[in-house]
Amino acid sequence: MREAVILLSGGMDSGVLLAWAVSRFDRVHGLYFDYGSKHARREYPRACELASYYGAGLTRIELSFINELFSSSLLSSGAEIPEGPYAQGNISSTVVPFRNGIMLSIAVGYAENLKIPTVLIASHSGDHPVYPDCRESFTAAMSQAAREGTFARVEIQAPFASLDKKGIADLGRELGLDFRMTFSCYKGSERHCGRCATCLERKEALGYDQGLDPTEYLA
Repeated sequence: MREAVILLSGGMDSGVLLAWAVSRFDRVHGLYFDYGSKHARREYPRACELASYYGAGLTRIELSFINELFSSSLLSSGAEIPEGPYAQGNISSTVVPFRNGIMLSIAVGYAENLKIPTVLIASHSGDHPVYPDCRESFTAAMSQAAREGTFARVEIQAPFASLDKKGIADLGRELGLDFRMTFSCYKGSERHCGRCATCLERKEALGYDQGLDPTEYLA
């Protein structure tokens, strides 16, 4: 039986990754990490919905120390989420130090415990300039460490590393994903704000201006 562990946030990228994974693996184990983000209360129900729809398992893992010890506007303990498109000047405040490194380390341990050789993460090319732990070189280094440090020779894969957000959106449509089951907004309001960087990126990728985006936005 082919099995994989997937980091499942409930966002657009991980939702597409789950739809992609269930067509390639016999069993998929989803891990949701609650690290105290402002949008966790909106993301987690979407992760549950996605896991249920695609027949994947889902385990919630609390990382409360991140919200307590780290600084980021993405966290409930942090400043306001900036508005406007992705750019180093206005979005760097949302970086959570080594977030993917921490989550991947736990995912590898989880996979090793169950003797599962594959861990999947939805990092993509659009993340690379702002978030250092989303870069291909980082994932490759973490994967090498995972193989060296596990009996199962666990490998970390980022299948979307060469895709941008639109490429992921197009793939999701090909796979039949209902994007209304995903949540992206960093502000964590009841509906997507439509103004933060993730909302603007989502709008562009899903074709909001062409009437193709099914997401409900406040603006």
